[in-house]
Amino acid sequence: MSVWKGIMQQMENLVFSLNATVPVFLMMILGLFFKKIGFISDTLADEMNKFVFLIPLPVLVFSDLATVDFEEVWNMKFVLFCFGATVISIAISTAVSFLWKDKSIQGEFIQSSYRSSAALLGIAFIQNIYGTAGMAPLMIIGSVPLYNMMAVLVLSLFRPGQNGLDRHVVKRTLIGIIKNPIIIGIVAGLAWSALRIPMPNIMEKTVNSVAGVATPMGLMAMGATFDIRKAFAKVKPAVAATLIKLIGFAAIFLPLAAQMGFRQEELVAILVMLGSATTVSCFVMARNMGHEGVLSSSVVMLTTLFSAFTLTGWLYVMKSLSLI
Repeated sequence: MSVWKGIMQQMENLVFSLNATVPVFLMMILGLFFKKIGFISDTLADEMNKFVFLIPLPVLVFSDLATVDFEEVWNMKFVLFCFGATVISIAISTAVSFLWKDKSIQGEFIQSSYRSSAALLGIAFIQNIYGTAGMAPLMIIGSVPLYNMMAVLVLSLFRPGQNGLDRHVVKRTLIGIIKNPIIIGIVAGLAWSALRIPMPNIMEKTVNSVAGVATPMGLMAMGATFDIRKAFAKVKPAVAATLIKLIGFAAIFLPLAAQMGFRQEELVAILVMLGSATTVSCFVMARNMGHEGVLSSSVVMLTTLFSAFTLTGWLYVMKSLSLI
């Protein structure tokens, strides 16, 4: 009887993990399907991505933070952990990049190994499991500004034919971080909560309606940009970066996070920060900064393809250990 109970418990854990991940990736597959039948063009997918980044995602993180107690939601220990894990992840990616003989891919390898789709996928997964964005905004504060700044430094330092940093690009990136709509949404939400400003019912309903667009539209746009042909260019470094991104960092930092007492949505946010697919903006930034971009697009495609399985696996392990 105890064996049967054990089997049933493991089945429940698996169902929990699948319920968390499958709906997210089904929305991406739906976007890919709409692209194939001509409902979503490349231009529309780009416009959808831009719209989600500028409006619904910032509104979503604002609404989740503005309606909670500031003292309750702020967790300095969690933010510092996210920041520290990101710093070490970048250092590991940089060290591994020196193993490649082709130095022209070094900058792209480093960037694509550590940069996650933290904002979109982080919010999607936590919202799918817990009903709100939860700790995702604090994870974004601890990791995304550093993601962006270090990406510029890395791509400048390791750009083919480049010696030293491009100061103009660094300056533009700093300004871009300050103007980042998601960061603005987080700051506005924290300020609204800290000042205890009441939210009228009309405003709350409008904000919730706009925020509700973020996850489905963003995931469909991400799926519509997927191109399987790009996944197998630069195979060896792309596979190495994919393994580091989806398995390596999570294997290093998740046990440490659990030992430090992080649980539930905190651990899910850390998992997404460490082990989700590489963000599409890696390719855009690499191309705009003088890199070929082939390795970046390969890693984006491979991590997007396989993260459905690895994220489900990580969630299953954490659920089995009663960590989430």
